[in-house]
Amino acid sequence: MAGRILLVEDNENNAEILIRRLARKGFDVSLATDGLAAIERAKVDQPDLILLDMDLPEIDGWEAARRLKADPATTRIPIIAVTAYAMVEERTKSIEAGCDEFETKPIELPRLLEKMAALLQTARPA
Repeated sequence: MAGRILLVEDNENNAEILIRRLARKGFDVSLATDGLAAIERAKVDQPDLILLDMDLPEIDGWEAARRLKADPATTRIPIIAVTAYAMVEERTKSIEAGCDEFETKPIELPRLLEKMAALLQTARPA
């Protein structure tokens, strides 16, 4: 199930841990640390999937998701919102912004990998 992942995370410790864990599963992970950098990186790298923290500097994850889904160059890239806020309203807000899935922190890797696999499977042309 490997693929190219753009991780958007401004917390260095969280980013390092998740990058290591995903790399062990065979993923090629690149990092952006704010919402504007995420948009630019997604355009250039064309990752298979984006893991998008919602609480970011510059522009937040909700605005980044809206911009990514509005741009023809990045609209097809699945996005999983990642946030410490587990309330239903956060999930709804994330999906309305254009995210395809929602994951809460602390991340449970098996559950995240299942969501990633489902999105990667449907995003790839048959």
